[in-house]
Amino acid sequence: METRLSFPMQMMLALLCGALTPFAFAPYEYSLVLLPALMGLLWLTEQHSSRQAALLGWGFGFGQFAHGIAWVHVSIDSFGGLPLPVSLLLMALLAAYLALYPALTLGLLNRWWPNADGGRVLAFPALWLIGEWLRGKVLTGFPWLWLGYSQVDGPLAPLASSIGALGLGLVITLLAASLLALLRRQWWAILPPVLTAVAVTTLPGLNTISRSGDEISVALVQGNIPQSLKWEPDQLWPTLLKYQDLSRPYMDADLVVWPEAAVPAPEVMVDDFLNSFDHAAAFRQTHVITGIISANTATRQFYNSLLVLGDDLSPHRYQPTDGNRYHKSHLLPIGEFVPMEDLLRPIAPLFNLPMSSFNRGDAVQSNLVAGGVSLAPAICYEIAFPELLRANITDDTDLLLTVSNDAWFGHSVGPLQHMEIARMRSMELGKPLLRVTNNGVTAIVDETGKMQAQLPQFEEGVLQGVVALTTGTTLFSRHGQQLAYLLALTLLLMAAAWRLRARASFEKTAGDRT
Repeated sequence: METRLSFPMQMMLALLCGALTPFAFAPYEYSLVLLPALMGLLWLTEQHSSRQAALLGWGFGFGQFAHGIAWVHVSIDSFGGLPLPVSLLLMALLAAYLALYPALTLGLLNRWWPNADGGRVLAFPALWLIGEWLRGKVLTGFPWLWLGYSQVDGPLAPLASSIGALGLGLVITLLAASLLALLRRQWWAILPPVLTAVAVTTLPGLNTISRSGDEISVALVQGNIPQSLKWEPDQLWPTLLKYQDLSRPYMDADLVVWPEAAVPAPEVMVDDFLNSFDHAAAFRQTHVITGIISANTATRQFYNSLLVLGDDLSPHRYQPTDGNRYHKSHLLPIGEFVPMEDLLRPIAPLFNLPMSSFNRGDAVQSNLVAGGVSLAPAICYEIAFPELLRANITDDTDLLLTVSNDAWFGHSVGPLQHMEIARMRSMELGKPLLRVTNNGVTAIVDETGKMQAQLPQFEEGVLQGVVALTTGTTLFSRHGQQLAYLLALTLLLMAAAWRLRARASFEKTAGDRT
């Protein structure tokens, strides 16, 4: 299986392999396409120098992200105030940056394991995990399209509660490398697929998740407010009245939830409305959670927040400073804060979007308490960071709650990928999840990540349902990504041992010949 193609042709094939990978994710969910794509990448990079392999890895990554996150261009083009060529250039630069991580992975792989042997099979998944981990950390992180998300409805889904999305990516790359070795009749490579099958059937048994018998009725409100109108001052009261009117028939639910920034104004501007609705919720013995802009007027700090109304205060009264709220911790660059803002804000509207000067909340905060249950929240982009959400899970946590406004991304695949990521958090942590958005996807997800109910996108409506609560823990909720790290370290040590043994064997053979 030696590669005899010219290097430009190999680069084109690497781009094609990368461009295939987004079909493994929502809305397509052809998860098996990852195997030939990764096998192709490994084959193309064999016997190359570290530099050449890095270039091919970059080509793979550019194809993956130029296709897989093309939806980012929708928001840049629609709301960034930039000419089309400039917005396309920015999108290409983002894809080029993200492609550096596959480039690093393949460059390191071929630095020590360029040959088609067992060391390469073992090292590739470990290095891939390191690359994805770095992509989720550097420059605030962008963990979108981690390979593991392809398994939300895939055959490896049972492993999510043990090793998480990051660990699933390791397993996928290990299987791809093993299958390529099997095509060469390297029969020892049957071992990883066999061990994976054993793990799929046995590891879930180490979880202690079961349904507690308790239930909570919910009403999730999707306002479908056009993004072009959301922050217009004359739309504030029509927006508030719309959410109020949509909610009124469902105030018999235990919990009513509005999406991210459903109240499109600083809290101090609408405290009379909040106080009135708070009393109404308390009178109906329900609780309302809404997205809102919290403001500390003394320090001039603003937060993207969640607030509980109808809280169990005695005597009951809405308090602008009460503690039953959550401030978003992991902010979205450009959208919620602008680095070097004195330099960038004057350049274009893209760097001066409404509400793009938020302060960060604490990484670990108390759960929201509403309707007799504790909810671990994540606002929008935060749901993509598994350890952030896991750090906010306590023994009392009953539900996961994520709110978002994906209207920025129009009719693209971005909101569907976002929903897929949220489902993975349920699978990892063994908790049911409520997802409430401005224009979709609003959904109820059970503790296994299965969609129980959802609203159509781009329509206003209220999703009513009953959520079964759970008790117990998963391996992932107890240990996080440590098991995935341990697997990667084990594979790297085995790969290093294979390389040393192969080198010793080569030197012995060379010595015998002389």
